[in-house]
Amino acid sequence: MTHLPPAHRLFYIDVETTSEKQHYFELSSVWQTLWKQKAARIDGSKTPEELYPKAAIYAEFGKIVCISVGAVEEKNNELRIASFYGLDEQMILLEFAAWANEFLDKRSILAAHNGKEFDFPWIARRMAIHGIPVPKPFQLFGKKSWDIPHIDTLELWKCGDYKHYTSLELLATAFGIQSPKSQLSGEKIHKAFWEEQDLVGIASYCAEDVETLARLIGKLNTSEPFHTVRNRFIKCAAEQEIFTEIASD
Repeated sequence: MTHLPPAHRLFYIDVETTSEKQHYFELSSVWQTLWKQKAARIDGSKTPEELYPKAAIYAEFGKIVCISVGAVEEKNNELRIASFYGLDEQMILLEFAAWANEFLDKRSILAAHNGKEFDFPWIARRMAIHGIPVPKPFQLFGKKSWDIPHIDTLELWKCGDYKHYTSLELLATAFGIQSPKSQLSGEKIHKAFWEEQDLVGIASYCAEDVETLARLIGKLNTSEPFHTVRNRFIKCAAEQEIFTEIASD
């Protein structure tokens, strides 16, 4: 379809988000007012309470609960995936930033589905809110679109059509990629996080998206498919080591 960098030069990324609070009524009066204004623009036929789960889409009203990254080792063509996840968004971002600052300059081309409008700016915005210096690959302010090396499979598939949207699942299916997705879906992240605290399930779902993304880009780039997938979940905590193998080859 187009000439893309080889798989071993890319970092595949996916982000899972949820609302800042479980329920609308838990927000302060200031934030309730701000969400009412936002909700009215989203769907005037529904109440702010009904629309509150959609806060997960907006970086001002939501938070990151998992970041999964993947890379294909050149020496053995093996996809390795690591997931940073937990209850504390600041800890997730601090540990991810430490990892990114150490390794992303070595392989700084990022890849995601709808990454340029969601994953990449979400990471940058939430880091800014927490006062965390944004790693260089996510510093995109003032750059022209042609100066940004990152790959967005949604953008590739648009083929110049600015109004076209295709989900990762649909696009993967169109290319004959069997989705490894678990029973969890994007719409269920809110419940999985707030009611079930199924953090491992969320991390697994996020990692599955990374695997699907990597396979899709392989199809688009007509590259050699990777043979195996190795997953490592990093529950964000001080005693946990940062997973470095994914970028150390």
